[in-house]
Amino acid sequence: MSQQRRGLGKGLGALIPTGPIVDPVVAAGSPMAGSPPVLPNTGLQPVAGAYFQEIPVTAIVPNPRQPREVFDEDRLEELAASITEVGLLQPIVVRAAEAGTFELVMGERRWRASQLAGLEQIPAIVRSTQDDEMLREALIENLQREQLNSLEEAAAYQQLLDDFGATHEQLAKKVGRSRSHITNTLRLLNLPPNVQVRLAAGTITAGHARALLPLEDPVAQERLAARIVAEGMTVRTVEEIVSLGDAKSGPAPRKPRAKQPTAPALRHLADRLSDHFETRVKVDLGRRKGRIVVEFSTIDDLERIIGTMAPDAANQVRTNLDQ
Repeated sequence: MSQQRRGLGKGLGALIPTGPIVDPVVAAGSPMAGSPPVLPNTGLQPVAGAYFQEIPVTAIVPNPRQPREVFDEDRLEELAASITEVGLLQPIVVRAAEAGTFELVMGERRWRASQLAGLEQIPAIVRSTQDDEMLREALIENLQREQLNSLEEAAAYQQLLDDFGATHEQLAKKVGRSRSHITNTLRLLNLPPNVQVRLAAGTITAGHARALLPLEDPVAQERLAARIVAEGMTVRTVEEIVSLGDAKSGPAPRKPRAKQPTAPALRHLADRLSDHFETRVKVDLGRRKGRIVVEFSTIDDLERIIGTMAPDAANQVRTNLDQ
């Protein structure tokens, strides 16, 4: 029997001090059930009314007040396949119930997919408070204290958005990051599982991973990720391959294109603009005029870039798109 794959990171679970290992029957039946446990010295800010623990999936019951009754089977199968490959990055949220069970508060889709994936234990936030805002604020504060890898960070952001009603602006303000950083980090969750594994293992960087995002074909993303590792490509090289549409080609060298040399000052300016806008920027200067090309992958990405350049123009674009 193959060993059960554990998550590469636990998203919000990495931000919550771990509770003691307890029997769920004892935990639910004890007079202290629902009380915050004595927490180890993790360096994290204690989260009032909540702690992290892995719980048997059979000890969890769905919330009878869950308004969602229909779950897309195909999407569940896709999530189960991702969990099998990568692990569950976003823990569910539960509270202690009677008869040795835990009642789901948030994450029924993740719980169902974990069962399809054959997980015996599932990471969970066990909470004893009804104050969602208090829990959300404590988790956001811990994002500043804990050093997460880029995939864990993305999972934590996504769960705060989905389960706790946080916004990109709130997250950016609380953790001292730009809104574009939040948006670009979240996009890493769109990568196929095999690429996420390479990212979490550190064989490719977050910059490499973001450079793969404009590719729409997951197979092409996986193939190019393998080339990054095999050939030691830089992020700039990956961006060039993607922009030229050569992601499906093998590692054989391609015939170089003849092009005009770029002045060092223009190259330096393009690099600075690329870093500022967090996307690829090209600066060309001809005999009579020049041009600046700023690349984007989605409408949201375009709005982010325009918002960085000119907030008033971004609002006008958003209004026109909504009409």
